[in-house]
Amino acid sequence: MRMLGPILMRIMAVFMYSAMAVIGGASLIAPEIPPHKAAMLAGISATAHVVEKLARAYADDGKITMEELNAAFNPSAIDHHYDEE
Repeated sequence: MRMLGPILMRIMAVFMYSAMAVIGGASLIAPEIPPHKAAMLAGISATAHVVEKLARAYADDGKITMEELNAAFNPSAIDHHYDEE
């Protein structure tokens, strides 16, 4: 449970950097979409992706290792879940 605080802070950071990246682009590509709505959509989508990776890691063996935790927050990490097929 001592990791809960840092995990929540990292999830919030993912939300923020994903939202901030979309604000400028949304105003250029689709000016009819309010920037705050585009930012919310991007932040929620990125956060859901991280939470999904954490849930998959937990479902595998009932625990999350530091390697799995760091991989969930790394946007360039390879998802080996689909390599097994």
